[in-house]
Amino acid sequence: MSRRRFVILDRDGTLIVERNYLSSPDGVQLLPEVLTGLGLLQELGLGLVVITNQSGIGRGYFDMLRVEAIHARMNELLATGGVKLDGIYCCPHLPEDHCSCRKPSPGLLLRAALEHDFAPEECIVIGDKPCDITLGRAVGAITILVTTGYGASFAASGTTADAIVEDFGLAARFVRTRMSIPPPT
Repeated sequence: MSRRRFVILDRDGTLIVERNYLSSPDGVQLLPEVLTGLGLLQELGLGLVVITNQSGIGRGYFDMLRVEAIHARMNELLATGGVKLDGIYCCPHLPEDHCSCRKPSPGLLLRAALEHDFAPEECIVIGDKPCDITLGRAVGAITILVTTGYGASFAASGTTADAIVEDFGLAARFVRTRMSIPPPT
């Protein structure tokens, strides 16, 4: 029996509208096609894990309780489309802390792999920044850059992503049509 494959998702600019240092659940807004795309990935039997850098915590702009409230609101919005995430992992550190959990370091992805029993090299990483693509490359995963959020500026300057797509729905369709994803057992 093969292990379930997982999709590693960035949060801001990939699933929800990018807001500089989002600090209120009221600011959570799903991007277009996110519910459709996540629903398709779930239909394919894929697990869904969010990994997000939240240096606003380390900067003192907000605390982990505020981030948890934001994630609760995001989960409420996802549930309206029947989507349930398998996990959310958050790095609270500043870039200069050089921690092992801040993307592009693979610490949180490796932790998620252990906790959800998936092979990191068999996952798919979807995000809107180079750190998401570098994270995927670090573990040998398939990478998809969405041009929502900051993605458009990075796509124009070149990227090593396996695919560049305009929105999350197209990312999910790319996964469905281009990847060899065995049906769930």
